[in-house]
Amino acid sequence: MNLKKPILLHGFDRSGHSHRAELMLRLLGLPFDFHQVDLAGGEQRAAAFLKLNPFGTVPVIEDDGVAIADSCAILVYLATKYDAEGRWLPRDPVGAARVQRWLSVAQGPVFNGPCRARLVTVFGADLDHALAKATAEKLFATLDPLLADKTFLVDERPTIADIALYTYIAHAPEGGVALNPHSHIVAWLGRVEALPGFSPMPATKAGLLAA
Repeated sequence: MNLKKPILLHGFDRSGHSHRAELMLRLLGLPFDFHQVDLAGGEQRAAAFLKLNPFGTVPVIEDDGVAIADSCAILVYLATKYDAEGRWLPRDPVGAARVQRWLSVAQGPVFNGPCRARLVTVFGADLDHALAKATAEKLFATLDPLLADKTFLVDERPTIADIALYTYIAHAPEGGVALNPHSHIVAWLGRVEALPGFSPMPATKAGLLAA
């Protein structure tokens, strides 16, 4: 009998990008193995890794002999291949476009805001922390009222849009960006965390996620 190998996720356990991919795998109930990439040791710049992803970033998954890099691309791949009902990625043009809008937000304001703020405080990145915090706060001021009368970002049920935005927003306090003023965002985070199969990314600084 030919048994399918588990999906192999190359990632870093404190990376929000990696957590997007891991969370989607868990929510879909897919078997996977996790390979912790030694970023500090430069494994992402080694020839073997660059063969999987020439840009040298995590995450990357290997599935059935195919390597898929980039967290949002991985979300699209997993939802397209393993969710035949189209629950996580709508198949209709309007629904698909609405999801894509939020994937763009994940790669834009979320990356430039809460992600970069956390890179400074947690990993010591040489970035403009004040600008990253301001970008995050502007994002949250826009997002919070949009969630006032919505269960999830696109519909009454979750999509990969929610998974793409969740981790860096949930961990924004680690970058010095408060969540408490944004009650609708906090409630939405709780709804994501209540999904069957949910598993959080570990907090890097104890107590900050309560901020």
